Amino acid sequence: METSPHVLVVDDSADIREPLARYLTRKGLRITTAAGGQEMRRLLKAGAFDLVVLDIMMPGEDGLSLTRMLRETTALPVILLTALVDEADRVVGLELGADDYVTKPFSPRELLARIRAVLRRSRGPAPHHDAPAPARSYRFDRWVLDTVRRELVGADGIAVPLSTAEFRMLSVFVQRPRMVLSRDQLLDLTAGRALEPFERSIDNQVSRLRKKIEADPKAPAIIKTVWGGGYVMAVDVGADGAA
Repeated sequence: METSPHVLVVDDSADIREPLARYLTRKGLRITTAAGGQEMRRLLKAGAFDLVVLDIMMPGEDGLSLTRMLRETTALPVILLTALVDEADRVVGLELGADDYVTKPFSPRELLARIRAVLRRSRGPAPHHDAPAPARSYRFDRWVLDTVRRELVGADGIAVPLSTAEFRMLSVFVQRPRMVLSRDQLLDLTAGRALEPFERSIDNQVSRLRKKIEADPKAPAIIKTVWGGGYVMAVDVGADGAA
């Protein structure tokens, strides 16, 4: 039975796509390639993948619109390949739900390390002695976090897309309501102390999560900052069923 991670590499440049596929295959990953969005959609329907490596700058349907589509329809981790040098442009991709990015020109070795790190996080952290058994869903404030569908649903019944990193972070908080968690604890619980690229900054992750769940992100009432301590889920949480 094939157990190695299956990665879909989407890049319109064969000069990047094909050598990268050969390198990642030699490193033990199963690689499928696509030259653009249309081919990517076809492959997603035909097979199962563990992660998507997606170029931003492609003709036709670009990587940002494809990232939005992936977040709306799947829970697949996404790593963006970008030639954009402006930080604001990269942040757009992360806010759309990408889990990481690598700037072109890049080292295949660096990309491999980031793929492995994202896969570790998407599979969940190692067990901790204080980690409660996960529930099927968690109710807090006006939200329900469905851990099976990996969806955050509001009181209006509309699902709010979460990146893999945001889902992991919110899961940690709802499993430990009223517990102050330091940044080091949050790193251990959400990332397993993998690499430290932009989006894995705990403060940035919390800030993006607040924008999705708080009525006023500038005056948060759900995830509060504990000065000198870290963060705390400051509302009651109800758990339903076993996951």
